[in-house]
Amino acid sequence: MKAPLRTKSIGTKVSEEEFAALEECARQADMTLSEWVRAALLSAPGVELPGDEAALAGRVTLAEVLALRTLFLNLQFRQGQGPLTEVEMRGLIERADGVKVERARERLEAARREARPDVTGEEAKP
Repeated sequence: MKAPLRTKSIGTKVSEEEFAALEECARQADMTLSEWVRAALLSAPGVELPGDEAALAGRVTLAEVLALRTLFLNLQFRQGQGPLTEVEMRGLIERADGVKVERARERLEAARREARPDVTGEEAKP
């Protein structure tokens, strides 16, 4: 697949030490500095590219899995207390659905922080 035509540029100033650290990160990733910086910027939390259906599908899937996990754990915990009423079951489902998107966002941001090395080239600490 052909890369999109890139016609815009973003510039920033960094110190000698910061530049060296960024170059080392790019070298370790077997990328040019420009490629590495672009990848880092585009993978930042909150950056969403129009038409990135795979990323959207992944976030939706993660949210649904987390909702199912929440529901399953609540049902397991509740198991020894007798049968659930319909109202209780609906409440558990609504609770799981109500927090799934936020939990997915938190998990994705935590995974990005853990995977992204800091400017010294060391793994980021959560």
